[in-house]
Amino acid sequence: MTEKCLSASRFIAFFDECGDHSLSKIDKDFPLFVLCTVIVEREIYARKIIPAIGEFKLRYFAHEGINLHSREIRKAEGPFSILQNETVRTSFLSELSAMMGALPFTLFITAIHKTAYARRYGDGAKNPYDVALEYSFECILHFMEEQQECRLPVIAEARGQQEDDALRASFHRLMTQGTYYNKAERFQKLVCPISFRRKQDNIAGIQVADLCAHPTARHLLKPAVANQAFEVVKPHIYASGNVSGLKVFPK
Repeated sequence: MTEKCLSASRFIAFFDECGDHSLSKIDKDFPLFVLCTVIVEREIYARKIIPAIGEFKLRYFAHEGINLHSREIRKAEGPFSILQNETVRTSFLSELSAMMGALPFTLFITAIHKTAYARRYGDGAKNPYDVALEYSFECILHFMEEQQECRLPVIAEARGQQEDDALRASFHRLMTQGTYYNKAERFQKLVCPISFRRKQDNIAGIQVADLCAHPTARHLLKPAVANQAFEVVKPHIYASGNVSGLKVFPK
């Protein structure tokens, strides 16, 4: 399918992740791998999401080239050192929450509890990224069928040639072979080319996904702890019938 044809797709998807997908070394304080997918309508993305994020950045920085990176925001590092000022931090986080709550997007999140997963499957355990990709796209397949759409360009943040090639191969397998619960024929009706963009490309959709991933991970690790950022994200999670866009595995 040509680039021109894909540019006419109704929706675009953006990937980001939180945590690593290694099963050989699991951080006991953060034993999660979270894959976050944000789906937006192309026209709304152009008319509302990109301008809203640009306007937000320009209220705090000299230019809009700053990446809204969750880790740097939390740690008040790099350009976000301005958040070491408590007044600025309070204002910034309040406005960021309001913006994220108002932005129109649909969210799909799969979290893999790596310790429990490795314990259950042992040497037969697959790469958590592959598992998260399957679960997420089973829900996304449902979403696309409900919307009667088949074209969905996917944009992921570039992580390095080896990692990007591995994800591209996993994605191709999924789209051509299907999953245990969903036959290949259903996935093969989707046209989902995946492309990778560098952080310096400043892709708004990837930043939205990043801002959703970590709050969800913190909520899953410590559900009893108040988490305002997750409460903002939660209403965006896909829900239709008995299909939820939030999958935690294993339960």
